Formats: sequence, C-alpha cells, structure tokens
Amino acid sequence: MKKISLLYFLVMFVIGTDTFLISPLLPALRETYHISESMSGWMVSAYALGYALFALIAGPLSDGMDRKRTMIFGLIAFTISTALCGLAPSFWTMFLFRLLAGISAAIVSPQVWASIPALVKPESIIQVMGLATAGLSVSQMVGVPIGGWLAVYSWHTPFFAIAGAALVMTVVIGIALPPMPSVKKERKESILRIYQELLMAPRAVKYLAAYFIFQTGNFAAFSFIGSWFTADFSLDVAAVGTAMIALGLGNTIGSLFGSRLVRRLGQPGSLRAALLALIVLYILLPFSGNLVAAEIIFFGVFTIGGFVFPVFMSTLQSLTTTARGTVSALANATMYGGTTIGGAIGGVLLSGFPGFFGNSWFTAVLFIVSLLVYQSSGLFGSKAAAGVSAK
Repeated sequence: MKKISLLYFLVMFVIGTDTFLISPLLPALRETYHISESMSGWMVSAYALGYALFALIAGPLSDGMDRKRTMIFGLIAFTISTALCGLAPSFWTMFLFRLLAGISAAIVSPQVWASIPALVKPESIIQVMGLATAGLSVSQMVGVPIGGWLAVYSWHTPFFAIAGAALVMTVVIGIALPPMPSVKKERKESILRIYQELLMAPRAVKYLAAYFIFQTGNFAAFSFIGSWFTADFSLDVAAVGTAMIALGLGNTIGSLFGSRLVRRLGQPGSLRAALLALIVLYILLPFSGNLVAAEIIFFGVFTIGGFVFPVFMSTLQSLTTTARGTVSALANATMYGGTTIGGAIGGVLLSGFPGFFGNSWFTAVLFIVSLLVYQSSGLFGSKAAAGVSAK
C-alpha cells in the first residue's frame, strides 16, 4: 500500500502543479499577451475544457485497457504539451497547448482513482485516496509557489520544469508500477451504452450534478486568488506564490489527516459538515481587511477542501464496481467542466464587483445549491449514509 500511495502521490503532484500553475501566473501572462482580466480566465478554462471533453472518451476506453500502459501514454503526451506551453508566443497558442495538456491529464488522472479500489483493501481506500489527494495539495503548497518564484526569471520556466518532472515520472511509473490489465468482460459495448448504464445507477445524476455545481463555484474563486492578491494587496508574482504556501499547507493537512474525521462522522456526515463550513467561510472572506485575515480564511477553506475531496471521489466510486475508469473520468470531466465555467465567470465577477465580493459570494451560493442537491438525492438519509460509509 505504501508504494502505491507514494507513486500516486507523485503522479497527482505533477498533474496538480500543472493544473494550478496558471493561477499565480495570470497577471504576468495578461501583460505578456495584452489581454483583459476576463479574457485571462480562459487560460484556466482551456486546460479544464480539454480535460472535460476528452475524459468522457478516455474513461470508458481505459476500462478495457491496461491502466499502467494508459498512464504512461498519457504522461508522455502531458510532458510534450506542457513543454509547448512554455514556448507559446500568443494567447491563442497558449490556449491550444493548455487544451492539449488538459486532454493529456484526462488520460492519466482517472487511472489513479479507478485503480485504488482494485489495488488496496476496502478499509484503506479513503486513506490512499487522501494521500493521492495530498499530491494535489502539496502541488499548491510547494509546486505553485516554486512556479511563482521561477516566473520571476521568466514565465516560461515553470512550464519547462513541470514537463521535466512529468518525464521523470513516466520513467518511474514504467519501472515501479505493477501491470493492471483490464478486468472487463470481452463483450464490447459502445461508449454511449456504458454511460447509459452508469447514469441509470441510483443517485448517479444527482451526485454528479452536485459535484459539478460545487466545482463551478470552487474554481470561480480559486482561479483568481492570485489576481485578487495582486489587485488589493499589491503582491507581485513571487509574493503571490509565497502567499499560496499557507493555502497549500492547509490542503495538505486536510488530505493527510482527514480520513480520521471521516471514520468518525461517516462519509455523508463529513460531506455535509464540510459544505456548511465552506459556505460560512466564503461569506466572510470578502470582509478580509488585510492579507493576514484573507490568508487565515483561505487556510480554513483549503484545509476543509483537502479533507473533503477524497470523500467526493469515494462517494462517486460507490456508484459502480465494474466501470471505475468511466466513473473516475466522468467525475473529473464534471470537475473540469465546472472549472471551465467557473474560470470564465470568475473573471467577469472579479472585474465587475469590488474586491472579492462577486467571486466569493457566487461560490457560497453554488455551495448551498450543491448541498441541497445532495440532500435531495437521499445521501444524508440513514440508508444511503450506511451504504456509502460501508464502501
């Protein structure tokens, strides 16, 4: 279990660094390409759009393939596309290469979430998912700030560094990860049929809708933290990277130690408590009068986020045992679909409202809606709660 946890931590660290890298670089890229704040949001959305669209195809296909080979292929494509981002001469070429990076990540990430339930004991699933999630968290705490510091020399440098790290991980996965051949039956099914069967599962549509709404609100705020810190607290790109350390630390703490709280509250209870706490924090956030207050609130937000993400994924994985690649890809496509819309709306909100009021309260409202959708699905009922907690 330790080897699997470490490998998946590193894979998600590399993927996560590239996912979140663009946030602290937005001010520098906006100046380089001479674009507006609202237009800059599409550099976040391009990656998410590529991921969201291709994951819908990659998930069902990967269920019939060796997951190790699929992951290696995706990492090679990810290495190339990320390196090209560092060479992008214009906004539209950056948009294209970010789109391709998102497509590549859509091949890699679902294999992580899909293979965990097959490789570890049931009682260890949440713990290993938490450690994989910690890779995303540490990418914010270490990778994103380092990207900000490297960008002091040139905004091109962080992309080249991530591409190099992805290449190293490709080699490591090839050597260390065990083969994971398909366990699907030989019977061939169309992609539409696979999705039809999955979406007919009890509560599937509502779980995915609630997750989509949550991620739309989440990224409408997260994608513009760097822009807000630059505008209201006069931070340059390196200082934004430093400020993100506290946020990444909170996310890491939540990812590493949240499984203990989940065992006490149960998965449905943990999800409900996390959403309620996040709603309160985002309502309070725009009233931060200084950087320290904003950092404290964001620390709480990111700690809860690190704790609740494995619960989201495990809840979605509970929908099926035979098409985990499909449900993982669909979950990630749902997340990045929300990221696409959240990134586009967030830029408009940031330029249209004072401070962070528009972004923060938009996020709080969507979290309320997400909570209500989960409630209507029956997730928090005694029978549903017992079923999910047993997974």
